[in-house]
Amino acid sequence: MSDGKLWGVGLGPGDPELVTVKAARVIAEADVIAFHSARHGRSISRGIAAPYMRAGQLEEHLVYPVTTETTDHPGGYQGAIDDFYEQAAERLAAHLAAGRSVALLAAGDPLFYSSYMHMHRRLADRFEAEIIPGITSVSAASAALGTPLVEGEQVLTVLPGTMPADELTRRLRDTDAAAIMKLGRTYPGVRRALSDSGRLADAYYIERASSTRERVLAAADVDDADVPYFSITLIPGPQPTTPLRLANSAQHQQSTRGTTTAPVTNAGSTGSGVGEVVVVGLGPGSPDWTTPEVERALAEATDLVGYTTYINRVPARPGQRRHASDNRVESERAVMALDLANHGAKVVVVSSGDPGVFAMAAAVLEESADPQWSGVPVRVLPGLTAANAVASRVGAPLGHDYAMISLSDRLKPWEVVAQRLSAVAAADMAIAIYNPASSQRTWQVSAMRDVLLEHRKPDTPVVLGRDVGGPTESVRVVTLADLDPAEVDMRTLLIIGASTTAVLESEQGSRVYTSRRYQR
Repeated sequence: MSDGKLWGVGLGPGDPELVTVKAARVIAEADVIAFHSARHGRSISRGIAAPYMRAGQLEEHLVYPVTTETTDHPGGYQGAIDDFYEQAAERLAAHLAAGRSVALLAAGDPLFYSSYMHMHRRLADRFEAEIIPGITSVSAASAALGTPLVEGEQVLTVLPGTMPADELTRRLRDTDAAAIMKLGRTYPGVRRALSDSGRLADAYYIERASSTRERVLAAADVDDADVPYFSITLIPGPQPTTPLRLANSAQHQQSTRGTTTAPVTNAGSTGSGVGEVVVVGLGPGSPDWTTPEVERALAEATDLVGYTTYINRVPARPGQRRHASDNRVESERAVMALDLANHGAKVVVVSSGDPGVFAMAAAVLEESADPQWSGVPVRVLPGLTAANAVASRVGAPLGHDYAMISLSDRLKPWEVVAQRLSAVAAADMAIAIYNPASSQRTWQVSAMRDVLLEHRKPDTPVVLGRDVGGPTESVRVVTLADLDPAEVDMRTLLIIGASTTAVLESEQGSRVYTSRRYQR
């Protein structure tokens, strides 16, 4: 008697009508139908294959000993799973050795994040095995979304949601398009990675694609507690140019990306006419520093747009949509805000400190100069600046003329930064230094100190204010010569004194002021 044949049968994403003709034939002809399930016993794969099965077929129900539960197996979770695969393979091997053909069912494609591959590794060297490919969940989700996933030279990256959030963030930043699988309990981390990589606004969530329970949402609108394993997040490479099939409760939405070729309606929009964009400053840290005017704007907004860290400072309100993104996509945020308002939303763009000081007001106004946004009203509401907040902690180091300079060379070359530092230092004004350092940009503080020492005395007072108004606030006063770049990060603001800046030591600590009287 010859051995039977093992078939790895791809069933597609869920709709029985998406089972291929060959898969349907093999299911009907096989002697044994094998399928996996968790301990609850319900097999999605068997449900898809049921219309093609015949009466009297043998069935091998392979039940996982653990999925997300704990186990007392001496080898832990992996040991329990490895033992299960070995036992399951021997159960199928007994049928194959007896000459029976075995159709092992796999949702999607048998070799794409499927349980079938574990059986294939253990059986294909002993028995004839053939794979019947199936439509993957990525393709089904793309079809459900209704927009191209990749085109031309674009790269699609498929990622498991179980990947550490930091690594997921890095990979999302480096790809044109992405599909994130294995969601379920991993979705909070996936959402964080989407936000930190600046891709959240472009991401879409597809649940149970191709089934009668299919749902399509903007990724930012998904309830973390309501995400099944059979869901996927897509970030299309091409910009959608046709209406997307998004649904939020009873309301249908369209893409919120910066396209004007298709109508856009958002759950938070006013539903008619043009809304507005209000750019606000929350102040540098403490909720007490947010003005009542800004609080009213936040309460009235249908949509909030901003850097994730700043969005998270705003209390969530029912029905209000939050579009959080990475801190390096100011122009994209501005376009999104203008597009939302152009289709009726009342949008608040959130900044820390004052929105006109190295923040979002300039970005929004610059983008609003495009004629396509000419009908969108834009307002700016001021906020307490980080410079004034830090100054207040030590007294009045900005009590006379002063300048504000950002050390970041992301939007301007370092040569320009150095030239401005030198000019302001020579003019003998106090200087508030924003964005002094980051994890990728560590050398500028030392370079700044060298430039300033060409014009300022080594004992010039320097105020280091970190996380002022926040839970880890610290404020110190040192001299320019003793300024240690290692003590400065992106959350630090520096105030460099002028020749008229003095330090008084008191029971309250160091008090710093720059005299209003200028001695010639």
